[in-house]
Amino acid sequence: MSAEGPPRGANSAPSGGSAAAKPQACGGHSDHDILARILATKSEEVIAAQVARPIDVVEREARAAAAPRGFTEAIRARIDAGRPAVVAEIKRASPSKGLLREAFDPAAIAASYERAGAACLSVLTDRPFFQGAPEFLVAARDACALPVLRKEFIVDEYQVAESRALGADAILLIVAALDDARLAALEACADGFGMDVLVEVHDAAELDRALRLATPLIGINNRNLRTFNVSLHTTIELLARVPSGRIVVTESGIVAQRDVAQMRRHGVHAFLVGEAFMRAPDPGAALTALFGAS
Repeated sequence: MSAEGPPRGANSAPSGGSAAAKPQACGGHSDHDILARILATKSEEVIAAQVARPIDVVEREARAAAAPRGFTEAIRARIDAGRPAVVAEIKRASPSKGLLREAFDPAAIAASYERAGAACLSVLTDRPFFQGAPEFLVAARDACALPVLRKEFIVDEYQVAESRALGADAILLIVAALDDARLAALEACADGFGMDVLVEVHDAAELDRALRLATPLIGINNRNLRTFNVSLHTTIELLARVPSGRIVVTESGIVAQRDVAQMRRHGVHAFLVGEAFMRAPDPGAALTALFGAS
C-alpha cells in the first residue's frame, strides 16, 4: 500500500449494483453526510498511520499476535446449543446520540458481559465520531476470554493488519461504505490473518452484494438510512433472501424481551446490542435482563 493518496475505495460508489441510497437530512445532517465525513477522516487516518508506523511493522505485529479466538465459532456454538448468541458492544458515544456512558471502563464492562453470558464482544475504536480508541479493544480483550470484533470503519488493508495486531478476532465491513472490489479484498486480507468478518447491510441491494463474500456472518442493521427509523421488520423481511448456512446477526432496535422473542420466532438467534447496555448502570445485568441466562 502507498501512503501517497487516500486508501483505495474509501470514497468509491458500490460497483456491484446501485449505489447506497442517499438518506434524507435529519437534524441538519443525514446518515450519508456522516458516513461521508467518517470515510474521509478514515482516509486521512490511514495515511498518517502509515507514515508513523509502516505497514511491514504492523504486519509483523499482526503475525506475532496471539491466535484469534474464533468469533464465528463462538456464535455458531451458542446457536447450536439452542441459546441466543449475544455480541455485546462496548461503545462510549455515537454521532447521533452523543455520550452514552460517562463512567467508561472497557475492561470492567467486558468482564461484566462475560459473566452475563455474552458470546462475543464488539468494541468501537473510532475516536473522532464515537469517542473510541484502539486501547479500549486491547483492555476489553485482556479482561476476558471472549472473541472480540473491532467495530471500525475499515477501508484499507492497513486497518485490517492493525486490527489483528491489536488482538481483534474479527472485523466489520460495511457494504454502504465499500465497493465490491474493496469488500472482497478486505475480506481476503482478514482471512489471511485468521480473522472472521461480519458484513453489515441495511437493505436488499446491500444484502445481495454481501452474499458474494465468503463470510457466513450477515449483520442486518434495522436502522433505515433514509428515515432514521428503527424497525425489526428490516431483519424479518430480508430473511428469505439469506441462504441456509449463513448466520444473521440482527443489529439495532433490540431493547426488550419481546424483541428478542420476535427475532427468535423467525429463526434469528444472533444479536448485536450496544446502546441499551451502555446506558444501564450495570451492562452485564442489563444483558441478563434482556436475554436471560444466555
